[in-house]
Amino acid sequence: MGPEFARLLVCVAALLSASQATAAPLEVGFAAVDVTPDLKTSGPVYLAGQESNRRAEGVHDPLFARALVLADGQTKIALVAVDSIGVQYPLVQQVRERLPNFQYVLVGSTHTHEGPDVIGIWGPSPSQSGVDPKYLDQLRDGIVAAVQKADQNLTAAHAEYGTAADPTLLKDFRLPEVLDPVLRTVRFKRADNGKTCGLLVQWNTHPVEPDGNKQITRDLIGVAVDELEKRQHAPVVYFSGPIGGLMGTPEKRFLDADGKHIAKDVYDFMRLVGTAVADLAEQALAGAQPIELTPLRVSAQPTMLPLANQGYRQARAVGVLTRPAFAPASGEADRGTVIPPSQLDGEQLVESEVAYLRLGELHVAAIPGELYPELMYGEFQEPADPGADFPSAALETPVAKILPGPKILALGLANDAVGYIVPKRQWDVAKPYAYGKKSAQYGERNSLGPDTAAAIAAALAARVAEAQASQ
Repeated sequence: MGPEFARLLVCVAALLSASQATAAPLEVGFAAVDVTPDLKTSGPVYLAGQESNRRAEGVHDPLFARALVLADGQTKIALVAVDSIGVQYPLVQQVRERLPNFQYVLVGSTHTHEGPDVIGIWGPSPSQSGVDPKYLDQLRDGIVAAVQKADQNLTAAHAEYGTAADPTLLKDFRLPEVLDPVLRTVRFKRADNGKTCGLLVQWNTHPVEPDGNKQITRDLIGVAVDELEKRQHAPVVYFSGPIGGLMGTPEKRFLDADGKHIAKDVYDFMRLVGTAVADLAEQALAGAQPIELTPLRVSAQPTMLPLANQGYRQARAVGVLTRPAFAPASGEADRGTVIPPSQLDGEQLVESEVAYLRLGELHVAAIPGELYPELMYGEFQEPADPGADFPSAALETPVAKILPGPKILALGLANDAVGYIVPKRQWDVAKPYAYGKKSAQYGERNSLGPDTAAAIAAALAARVAEAQASQ
């Protein structure tokens, strides 16, 4: 074969590729389904996220499952954000079983602390689960319905990616203070008329949680989403990013008409924070640039994570936590034998998932918990505080370094809620406590254990390597 013929083949291949791309442009669809429990017909609804036995007394604003479906002619995936403290992996697997026509379904949680307990640890007492199985069914069915409706709304679209940062909207309530102040957006515009047909937003904070609140609410996230939908005349899907390390809003952030700080324990504060997040999103949209989101590629598989938390093990023993634990097996995704809930000793693992989505130029990490911002960018304290339990532990590879491009999303609480993902050098449950404190800081109590972060970083790196090898 001569060089001219070889060049001709290359040209033909390029033309075929371009033809295929033209014939199968990006399609997107949005939909939302109400997943608010009916307080009149259900039993007690225990609100998640604060103390036990906090029963809902009313609905301030409804909860939703919001779905974004993406299709490129060959692959179809769904990204769903649910107003929940944290949808668990077994429920995600049930959702996927009901959506067999999708190559991948990701279910993230907005982490509102004023929705029903879907994990178990906020029931009427520490030894009683707060989960209502009927509500889990409602939640599962609502997620499935949202995806199906979004699929029916598919339309050809183009995308734009933008970011904006505002560190004044965040405070790290745990030492050392490290933030991820970057809000990330993807705007979708109809291919036929250029009008905005939907937004994806990722921001990195816990809810405001007005003191004493016993009303179901999406909190600041609901305010931000509603405000953006009103301004942009388009649906919004909101995901939480790296919110570990106790990311929240500074208490002295907003002033009233008299120049006094508005207290965090009122709904006005929640409204102001949500509006400020919407403002930041609009800054990101103002500078958004076109981004190619096809082809759609996903690398995901179950990941076994070490369960060292004795509190979680005891919660399994009394039936507060019901998901299974497994003995170690040979491979990363291999289950060993199921461990009886009554067994408290020995090495135990839980099945979760870490995923990497390559959406054209966009690199998406799906992290199954509350990632500390240190693990996002590698902004580790050097040296670690000598009072920490493992001050010489190896540093985990940060997410932003694992992802192979600059245009990224870091979706936390994606497909699971395994608690806080803590850098091992920060782990601190034994005396002497770090920073001269008289007691341990909050975080470890709601974490699987000190090796979770390393296991998730390794799994994400493996997913990226798999995706690159298949190109």
